[in-house]
Amino acid sequence: MDTGSSGAQATIADPAGTGGVAPLAASRPSSTRNGKVGALTANGDPPADGPRGGGGLPDRFLFGVATAGFQVEGGYNGPGEPANNWLAWEQVGRVEPSGNAVGFWDRPEEALDRAAALGCNSFRLGVEWARVLPDERGPDRAALARYGDIVSGCVERGLEPLVTLHHFTHPAWLGEDFWLRPDAPDRYRAWAEMAVDALAASVRHWVTINEVNVLATASWLLGMFPPGRSLVFDDAAVAADNLLAAHVLGYEVIHGARPDAIVTTNNACLSLYEYDRMLTDLLVARSAGVDRGEMAAWLDERRRRHDSLLPANSAPERVLRRLSAAMSPYRHQRGGGGTRGGHGPRLPRRALDAIYDSPHERTLDALALDYYDPMAARHFRVPGHRTAGGRNHLPTRELWDDVPDPAGLSRWLGVQHALVPGLPLWVVENGMCNRVVNGRSYIRQDGWDRPRYLRENIGAVVEAIDQGVPVTGYWHWSLVDNYEWGSFEPRFGLHGVDRHRGEHGMRWLDSDSLGDDSAGTYRAIIAGLRAGDRSVLRPH
Repeated sequence: MDTGSSGAQATIADPAGTGGVAPLAASRPSSTRNGKVGALTANGDPPADGPRGGGGLPDRFLFGVATAGFQVEGGYNGPGEPANNWLAWEQVGRVEPSGNAVGFWDRPEEALDRAAALGCNSFRLGVEWARVLPDERGPDRAALARYGDIVSGCVERGLEPLVTLHHFTHPAWLGEDFWLRPDAPDRYRAWAEMAVDALAASVRHWVTINEVNVLATASWLLGMFPPGRSLVFDDAAVAADNLLAAHVLGYEVIHGARPDAIVTTNNACLSLYEYDRMLTDLLVARSAGVDRGEMAAWLDERRRRHDSLLPANSAPERVLRRLSAAMSPYRHQRGGGGTRGGHGPRLPRRALDAIYDSPHERTLDALALDYYDPMAARHFRVPGHRTAGGRNHLPTRELWDDVPDPAGLSRWLGVQHALVPGLPLWVVENGMCNRVVNGRSYIRQDGWDRPRYLRENIGAVVEAIDQGVPVTGYWHWSLVDNYEWGSFEPRFGLHGVDRHRGEHGMRWLDSDSLGDDSAGTYRAIIAGLRAGDRSVLRPH
């Protein structure tokens, strides 16, 4: 991200922490109905300018680690095991089998004990639809009870559970193209009702669907996830529409069971408006007083504002943004006469039906984001470029070549707050990748290590809080090296894993996979900031 445009930073800062900067729509005031916009205490949390804890952090700030069910649990897609939508890809060898992953399903205590030892007060986990409903005959009650035990284990250790109801996977019997089906949102709602009924008494914090933008694009535009289609823009738009509608239905289910719940969905940060911020704008439009018939023009206005607050920092970035806007099915067409018969833009009908029919004016209680490298143009490189362990002959970067940009994180948080000033912000994922092949670990080409990444990125969060941005939680991705969507080569863990030795066919390492004490660094940062000592963010 361009960190040299300090003028844009000044336009988004809110030193008073009042949340009064940059209303949702320039032409209308922010809504305050239901006591939501501009009043964080509606969810039981302190306001942005309320009491601060150690290190300038808000009281009850959540420090956590993030995991995902399929990536850590193990026990999927083998004989006699529950099967998800990655089954066929594993069977034909298109991806590496997930196997026992990290063994979390059988031995959750090890992960929870290590998270508690870090000083965390939150733990993000997934509840896997495919495990609870392995077929159409009905739920596996033992699996639901097991998830209840894991949640109880979190609570016993002082870890506030943050539960994700859908993290890129669903039961195989629903089909790889499940999110294109008209009944997908209602099917998801039934799943949410089942999981929430079992867990709501112990869980207040929820993610309905992880990274709607990544799931839609990786499955139908980039060919990276099942069903593996490329550049099928219409299908990607249908999937995003159904996913947003499902989020709204999930929000209603959770709040029906637990009115004090804090419910969100987290996008992966991406500089292309149509594939990140626009999805959030759809969810908050109604609370901004936007009539449904004005949606296309409002989204155009929001796109312009987004791009002015996050200006393109290179010619390739400008080109990608123009292409993204020009190809968007949601772009306003001047002189268009509605949404039928080819006139006007094709808006996400199912999502808008759910949003405007909901009893809740705004179906988002916190603005959650996953921050890695959001600048779209930086993900492309000349084929044959050097990478850790060899050369990459694709025109795209590998995960272990993502560009760390801590200053960009601080600025990104400020921009998101400016665009929706009435919501607390959560950094639900943030982490650095390195590569391990057959037990051999490769250093990153840029020389970054995880302790530095932790200090500088958490420092960026603290800087944003200093500027009045109401960030109330940070979850590092991830606690441990896990199954990274088809491969064990990408490693993100504070703890590494020796996948060749150990009583369970693997063993946890005290260091990360680069040999650094990243867990110790995170532990020291958490303890230091809670004590008001910011020196823990300085290089050692």
